Amino acid sequence: MTMQTNLDNESLEIRLLLEAIYLKYGYDFRGYAQSTLRNSLQRQKAAAGLPSISAMQHLMLNDLVFFESMLMDFTVNVTTMFRDPSFFTSVRSDILPGLRERTPLKVWSAGCSTGEEVYSLAIMLHEAGIYDRARIYATDIDQVALHKASLGVYPIDRMQEYSHNYRGAGGEHSFVDYFCADDHLVMMSEMLKRNIVFSDHNLVSDAVFGEMDLIVCRNVLIYFDQELQTRVLQLLRSSLRPGGFLCLGSSESVKLRDFDPYFEEVSGVERIYKRVECKRAELRLVDCQRA
Repeated sequence: MTMQTNLDNESLEIRLLLEAIYLKYGYDFRGYAQSTLRNSLQRQKAAAGLPSISAMQHLMLNDLVFFESMLMDFTVNVTTMFRDPSFFTSVRSDILPGLRERTPLKVWSAGCSTGEEVYSLAIMLHEAGIYDRARIYATDIDQVALHKASLGVYPIDRMQEYSHNYRGAGGEHSFVDYFCADDHLVMMSEMLKRNIVFSDHNLVSDAVFGEMDLIVCRNVLIYFDQELQTRVLQLLRSSLRPGGFLCLGSSESVKLRDFDPYFEEVSGVERIYKRVECKRAELRLVDCQRA
């Protein structure tokens, strides 16, 4: 008699590995998109010369350095300053005018990686004349990336790209005004850093993060399965004040207007949404139920 199973051996090994990571270290990747995780684990397995995912699990449980290298691969994000300039142009025109009267102004960059997006937001708030009463909370699951973000030090050979993006986003000054440089590195201005708080936060397992006026969580949800996407979106909504704005990434397939009555679309192309008042949301929900 043979036993039927819906899981191949490798899928079972991956499931056990993720469970072990959660129980040992507290990081929950069980709701991440399986194709993304599988590709990452295959790369790491080959680089470490391991015969199987099970062998990787044994090494991960007993070698903290190896686990930290796994974590970096799981959470790596491609980022740059003023990435997708059209998005920042929309922030400048569609969002910032609606935030001018907010005091204090609270901004959350969720999944901030190494900080390029955070400093881009700080520059925009500065040029809008509202940075002095703003506080930017920059969070990520990756402690190494957070440390790099807090330092604000980047290779000088990226500055031409960053400056090009800055101009494309409607930058009002010379980009060199925002950093100091030597032959190899640049350091972002202390003026930009003074209102940024860097903090460890796990979107998968941690709680609501204050009452924000603007949340930027771009190209993070693409790594999650549908169930986890829904949970994270609920957390982001609960962290946002009515009238506040949520910015997702252009790579996200989710469209909030299709299932969440608490959001109205500001820009479908740029994935920018505004949280509506509770009464308006309740009316929209009733309309959806009648349809």
